[in-house]
Amino acid sequence: MKLFDVYKTFDITPVKANGVFVYDESGREYLDFYGGHAVISIGHSHPVYVNSITEQLKRIGFYSNAVINPLQSELAIELAKVSDCINYELFLCNSGAEANENALKLASFHTNRKKIIAFKNGFHGRTSAAVAATDNPKIIAPLNDQHAVEHLDFGDIDKLRTALNKGDCCAVIIECIQGIGGLNEADTNFLSELENLCRKNGTVLIADEVQSGYGRTGQFFSFQKHGIKPDIITMAKGMGNGFPIGGLLIHNSIEAKMGMLGTTFGGNHLACAAAIAVLKVMEQEQLMSHVQELSDYFREQLIRFDGIKAIKGRGLMLGLAFDHPIESLRKQLLDKHFIFTGNAKDPHVLRILPPLTIKKEHIDRFIHALAQEL
Repeated sequence: MKLFDVYKTFDITPVKANGVFVYDESGREYLDFYGGHAVISIGHSHPVYVNSITEQLKRIGFYSNAVINPLQSELAIELAKVSDCINYELFLCNSGAEANENALKLASFHTNRKKIIAFKNGFHGRTSAAVAATDNPKIIAPLNDQHAVEHLDFGDIDKLRTALNKGDCCAVIIECIQGIGGLNEADTNFLSELENLCRKNGTVLIADEVQSGYGRTGQFFSFQKHGIKPDIITMAKGMGNGFPIGGLLIHNSIEAKMGMLGTTFGGNHLACAAAIAVLKVMEQEQLMSHVQELSDYFREQLIRFDGIKAIKGRGLMLGLAFDHPIESLRKQLLDKHFIFTGNAKDPHVLRILPPLTIKKEHIDRFIHALAQEL
């Protein structure tokens, strides 16, 4: 049996990883400035993380949500403390797509409406409603296209006001910093008006923090810079540092009803052990302040390159915009300098999403490689 061929892959087979480095079969070391799509938050094979999962596996690895799992409550308490998000309740699932799917479903339950407002260049996952809200017709099957979704220009307050004042939208879903879309960031005025319009029209505001959350911007969630309070916050990627886990923070004004959401694997013992370890390391190593410091240093090094038109994003969620496609540059960084980077929907943007534990010496290595290629 062969694999279903849907992935474009590099001819590299990682067999080991540690910190900010990945190693292939021959022992070659690669600097990871992409973190497997922003998943690696506290570094590969962090000892606290490895020990937490290992010790949990010795006790119990899985049982369903038909029984009490105290680790879920522990995770909720730690998450509230580190994120400073109070008045929210936690629902655990397995991925970012599932988090957004459940958020949209919950918004529809809550409002008894079905129309969704999303934004151009947004990406929210590949499940049914989540992919319908994603601005990429190539990955939307006819089955998904049945959802009522309106895609608006990112940052257009007038079109947003017109759409929301119709009073027929169950939810607005937004990435405050677009990931795959190219690191476009909404400004505070737009997000404040979005929040006000949602409140006025009884529409649920969903902040998709799947990629931009968990300290990647230097704050726990990217929306916190703007002072807004979404009704639902979705998260995944950095949440488990590679172990599959996702979640929703649901404002307590939205009432839970028995059976309205559910999952077999979501919030299992191993997933919770991984997620608790991530939060523990983030606190112990003060990773959010570390991200802010490293981001400032990174930008100082990047602004000296005339070839970079713009440095987009925040923290360690950065996009380097060029006036030419970056495909060959990305390939040179990998083939000649052994550095993983990412691309975006915009072919001119090089995406940088390293583990939050990188140091200045790793940035210097990247800058040296970039200088050689530019």
